[in-house]
Amino acid sequence: MDKSNAIEALHALAQDTRLDVFRLLVKQGAEGMAAGDIAEALGVRQNTMSANLSVLAKAGMVRSEREGRVIRYFANFDGMRSLLAFLMEDCCGGNPELCKPVLDEIVCAC
Repeated sequence: MDKSNAIEALHALAQDTRLDVFRLLVKQGAEGMAAGDIAEALGVRQNTMSANLSVLAKAGMVRSEREGRVIRYFANFDGMRSLLAFLMEDCCGGNPELCKPVLDEIVCAC
């Protein structure tokens, strides 16, 4: 990920509803959620949700799959990993043991 992609991803996540959407989709994992179900779960109008999902997709933070008339959205874990890798690229000044607490915090305990 380059700097401009990182800025776009951070911008997409730096809004209340979009951050809630992303966190909800992370919790859903491989199941993902239909756009209407996301809107209902977060109490957001569907047209507003559509705009927010579009911003997240453009930034590479979510991906979608069409299932007939329904569009199912998923957290883009590759995009999330790329963003985290970019943010931590030069972490700890060559002392990886200093990064261990951060890495332990973000490791999935599923």
